[in-house]
Amino acid sequence: MKIVNARLRQKPQLHTLEITAGLFSQISEQSSSIECPEGAIDAGGMLLCAPFVEPHIHLDAALTAGEPNWNQSGTLFEGIERWSERKPMLNEADIRRRVLETIELLVQNGVQHIRTHADISDPSLVGLKTLCTLRDELKDKIDLQVVAFPQDGLLSFPNGLQLMEEALEFGADVVGGIPHFEYTRDLGVESMKTVIELAKKYDRLVDVHCDEIDDPNSRFLEVLACEALFNELGSRVTASHTTAMHSYDNAYCSKLFRLLKNSGINFISCPTESIHLQGRFDTYPKRRGLTRVKELREAGINVCFAEDSIFDPWYSLGNGKLLRSLDFGLHICQMMGYRDFESALDLITDNSARTLNIQDRYGIETGKPGNFILLDGEDDYSVLRKQGDVLLSVRLGEVIMQREPARVTSARYIQD
Repeated sequence: MKIVNARLRQKPQLHTLEITAGLFSQISEQSSSIECPEGAIDAGGMLLCAPFVEPHIHLDAALTAGEPNWNQSGTLFEGIERWSERKPMLNEADIRRRVLETIELLVQNGVQHIRTHADISDPSLVGLKTLCTLRDELKDKIDLQVVAFPQDGLLSFPNGLQLMEEALEFGADVVGGIPHFEYTRDLGVESMKTVIELAKKYDRLVDVHCDEIDDPNSRFLEVLACEALFNELGSRVTASHTTAMHSYDNAYCSKLFRLLKNSGINFISCPTESIHLQGRFDTYPKRRGLTRVKELREAGINVCFAEDSIFDPWYSLGNGKLLRSLDFGLHICQMMGYRDFESALDLITDNSARTLNIQDRYGIETGKPGNFILLDGEDDYSVLRKQGDVLLSVRLGEVIMQREPARVTSARYIQD
């Protein structure tokens, strides 16, 4: 495969790229636009970048909103209750149908790498087992990591620890946790130590739903970061949500950031989900409920954005468009300076790949897999401003999705 007249991120020149045997074999600058050779792809000056990465989603719960009841309060905790009503209806066929439909939606919007959480607070482990099976079946089409997620608590749920070990032995890629949902702080702290021990025992990554609550006294993040530091697991550990950080006082945060930086852990923020679920106990002013994304970036700590949910008990919307999550996140976090825009796509590409620990096979570089997307825009800023569509998605040199650019066909009105 050969692509000409492509713009690459942070580079002013047009480029020609070649993919041979599924790998980028040549990337060269062009002095100007060139005529497209027969059989090649003309990028037409549009932005070519590495595929989008969805680092945090719940595929086992996707497309279940309102089944059997809607989350009327809009709170995280009612969402968990509504999901507990849906779980008895789960079976392999049901999960496969919804997961495949949702992955198709993500692929149509430029995603080629996904980390999904699978609820293991279910003795059958049907969600996790189905997702692991699909991961293996789809490995040539999409990269899928499966997190063993103890939705109802690792230590508070009956046999929760046993279920976690069963999930890891079955093949889960990542150890999950939810310390703020354990019955007591002591159990939450113990669960963080246990998660790290399991990650070492089974040689797995870690991704914890951490401090997803407005309570400023929910401080399990410091425990997770400290355990990651002392066990030298930093870059293999991720703290998702950490919305309580929005409510921490600045003096504590100043101390905390030193630990976070030293630990090397990653962060995931889910802008649309968090602004919807958090601040529900506030009157006015209402908290935005997102972690300190801007400050984390400025401190040199890896942070990325995710969609989290698509039409499930926690979030009744969602469409698989990470550009939408990026747009919301930049607004909510007040990251609207031009410097923020220049590297905005990092939050749904490179930073996310680092979180998934796939840097060795991700990016537009010779020798790496020939995976890329073509966006309707010339750079990060124009793609973000126009919410440019994903026009083309290529995996290992094969087109897996193609979209015609939207065009207005009506006559000019105002200026005629």
